[in-house]
Amino acid sequence: MKHLPLNPEIFISNRKRFTEKMSKNSIAIFNSNDELPSNADQFHSFKQHSDLIWLTGIQQEDTQLILFPDNPDPKFREVLVLVRPNEAKEKWDGRRLRVHEAQKISGVQTIIWLDMVEGLLQPWIHLADTIYLNTNENDRKSSNVPVRDYRYAAMMRERYPLHEYKRSAKIIKELRAVKSPLEIEVMQKAIDITDNTFRRLLQFIKPGVMEYEIEAEIWHSFLSQRASGPAYGSIVASGDRARTLHYVENNKECKDGELLLMDFGAEYANYCADLTRTIPVNGKFTRRQKTVYNACLHLHQYAASILKPGISIIDYTEKVGDEATVIFQKIGLLRKSDIKNEDPQNRAYRKYLYHGISHHLGIDVHDIGTRTSPIKPGMVFTIEPGIYIEEEQMGIRIENNFWVTRNGNKDLMKNIPITVEEIEGFMKKIK
Repeated sequence: MKHLPLNPEIFISNRKRFTEKMSKNSIAIFNSNDELPSNADQFHSFKQHSDLIWLTGIQQEDTQLILFPDNPDPKFREVLVLVRPNEAKEKWDGRRLRVHEAQKISGVQTIIWLDMVEGLLQPWIHLADTIYLNTNENDRKSSNVPVRDYRYAAMMRERYPLHEYKRSAKIIKELRAVKSPLEIEVMQKAIDITDNTFRRLLQFIKPGVMEYEIEAEIWHSFLSQRASGPAYGSIVASGDRARTLHYVENNKECKDGELLLMDFGAEYANYCADLTRTIPVNGKFTRRQKTVYNACLHLHQYAASILKPGISIIDYTEKVGDEATVIFQKIGLLRKSDIKNEDPQNRAYRKYLYHGISHHLGIDVHDIGTRTSPIKPGMVFTIEPGIYIEEEQMGIRIENNFWVTRNGNKDLMKNIPITVEEIEGFMKKIK
């Protein structure tokens, strides 16, 4: 790992929160992700299962966590299972965790090796009435790959058919959405790295620079600050390419007079930042660019004013849509007739703002959490309205990360330049 050690209380607290939600006399089993093959004899870079990270902080493959709060033997009420270190394998693939190292990271005191777990797990299963198994239930998930969670669930149900089975994901979805202050500290570190990187880019960007050169600067800045890299594929979109929401080709020249939309964020200790800024390539907004940018910033600030406990994301998005309708009319994008004749299922403003306003943020950039239930204190959301105008070949998006508090929210990116004046002043000063 590149990051500094985290406080294991993060994971100790998360496990406690989970076990408090478990049924009496139940056992929960969490597995690491698969190592996914690429081509020939190569594998994709290993990415740990987000739930296992949230519960243990362990990033190593072939890891398992077993939680059995009612185990008669106290030392086996939480057990971390690791692959046994092998000298020959370590010569090829690098060092594996030792017991004391895993204890220090996770706070779990009982560590057993993977080749020992079968003989211990079966008696524990026989003592339990209910088995919690994990699945990836992110509402945005779209994958037909039969990953380990589902293979393991099928094997367990075949081996122990008369137990009651429950979904860990139902609990995890509720708990992971609400971040602890210790988790916010880690997220703030990812955000501060992203802030430093954005300021670095403002010194670097000028007409003639290639989008991929900017992406390279992002990578360099992130790694030099102990981030593991980008939290997602960085979007570096100049000119009309900014209207493509997930543009990741990043292979064109940034030209004088164009706007440049950059959507990027650091991943630090598995927690994500997610920033979007739209800046003038030459350091100066045109009058029209400034008008549209300020309209987008107004929507951003309006959304921040209503992101509070009690509202649902669905209702919140509808209110931002109402405000967008007013603003888009003011800047000449919508006519009264467009609004009067709009389809309620595809409102007129959607021509220029065709994505959601916010999503949960945490260990995953599109973190798990509800869209329909009321927002709770402790949740972290992006706020990212955009305005995309095909006929003007212009795309603008502004995104910050907000921690919902008891009475409102806290902008975790409040120090990052965001206004026209801040961006122009900073770019002018450093050129």
